[in-house]
Amino acid sequence: QVQLVESGGGSVQAGGSLRLSCVASGRSFSINAMGWYRQAPGKQRELVATITSGGSTYYADSVKGRFTISRDNAKKTVYLQMNSLEPEDTAVYYCKVDARVVGAFGAVYGAYWGQGTQVTVSS
Repeated sequence: QVQLVESGGGSVQAGGSLRLSCVASGRSFSINAMGWYRQAPGKQRELVATITSGGSTYYADSVKGRFTISRDNAKKTVYLQMNSLEPEDTAVYYCKVDARVVGAFGAVYGAYWGQGTQVTVSS
């Protein structure tokens, strides 16, 4: 199994910056893609950014140019650097990891989610 621990959330004024971190831990596993999603009250959860094992990135149009996703494979950690934050960025941010867990009789591949961390941007 894979467990994800998110950190870095908090409150910031519009125009400020924040960096989110997500650390994956478990017994025997390997990570493929990693990403960040967010969900505001009354809205559907949406994709923010993803990064593949090869380093290819994708960003939602709403955050492109302001957010940067990165990863440290040795630390099994994914980061989200958020600059020029706006009130509309206020949401609970969730880390997602695609991983393969190896057992004695094979491997299980699936998506694992963190509990989420609150980001609040005030004007």
